[in-house]
Amino acid sequence: MTTAGSASSSPAPGKPLWLLAELTYRCPLQCPYCSNPLDFARYKDELDTADWIRVLREARKMGAAQLGFSGGEPLLRPDLEELIAEARQLGYYTNLITSGVGMDEARIKAFKTAGLDHIQVSFQASDEALNNYLGGTDSFRHKYEMARLLKKYEYPMVLNIVIHRQNIDQMDDILRMTVDLEADYVELASTQYYGWSKLNEAALLPTREQLQRAEASARDYQARMKGKMKIIYVVPDYYENRPKACMNGWGAIFLTIAPDGSALPCHAARQLPGLTFPNVREHSVEWIWNDSPAFQRYRGDDWMKEPCRSCPDKHKDFGGCRCQAFMLTGDACNADPVCDKSPHHAALVAQVDAITSRPLPSSTEKPLVFRNTRNSKALSEA
Repeated sequence: MTTAGSASSSPAPGKPLWLLAELTYRCPLQCPYCSNPLDFARYKDELDTADWIRVLREARKMGAAQLGFSGGEPLLRPDLEELIAEARQLGYYTNLITSGVGMDEARIKAFKTAGLDHIQVSFQASDEALNNYLGGTDSFRHKYEMARLLKKYEYPMVLNIVIHRQNIDQMDDILRMTVDLEADYVELASTQYYGWSKLNEAALLPTREQLQRAEASARDYQARMKGKMKIIYVVPDYYENRPKACMNGWGAIFLTIAPDGSALPCHAARQLPGLTFPNVREHSVEWIWNDSPAFQRYRGDDWMKEPCRSCPDKHKDFGGCRCQAFMLTGDACNADPVCDKSPHHAALVAQVDAITSRPLPSSTEKPLVFRNTRNSKALSEA
């Protein structure tokens, strides 16, 4: 079956191998780079336990194997252990993506009993004061304690630190912290500019010089810790000449279910105009994945404009990110401006240089807009 915007010459969609269950948008932290939608306060009607269990079963039947429990903060869901146990019974490999706030030793034990495979803990910085400022809560010491406990319960130590202009000069200290915590895997995830990070771009986008120094530090530690710790350093999109293969292609292997039940090809897709995303309360996962117009929209290459349409790399990078193309050019069908073949690339480079040539804005000149319910409501009403 083909629909408007789908590619009739393309093969049928593959399997939704990676399921991201965004259990809630509620969160005790207020990170100004959060990828949750700016209007998250609107989405109060969360799926209940029975709905989530049905989604897990339907997605597993479709072939989903990797399952991430995310948010917001998934620890705020009292049924988290029940969902983990169901996922274990269904045969998923499960990953809890958490700030660690709200976790304690008893809960880690419960996760182990339920069959959770993997826990990723986020830090905002290696400096306690900056970590607590960025998160909007006094959480640094608790995070440290939780990270230690994960080792005690034989979980792989997986740390995530989002890197941006406010903390990038601490790269050496951040990496020393990960060594002190005996991390097994470290993701130095440079901020990608969606949601709240786009709103705070002027205060978060690092300079090219900062990026070069940070990259050198990361490579040094990668060499030193080879065989002991895996360090993944993700360079910001804006500094690349070729786009990433966003989500490995639209509706190719990634399926996100938002707290209200909306099914999305990626967590940022709600912002794209002209699309109505199906809800698991009204449709099966099978129909959503195989037949819904929203998931068909950017599959294949019939939707592409030049230079993507005739590019030999179009089946490698899929034209880049649809959300980024929309945010930077106003048209989701354009080539991702990260690509130096895009007619919009020069404008992106000029924009980045203009932002990073200015000193960081002061808290009075342009304060960070923290991710919280009050700010979300204000932005929704603006």
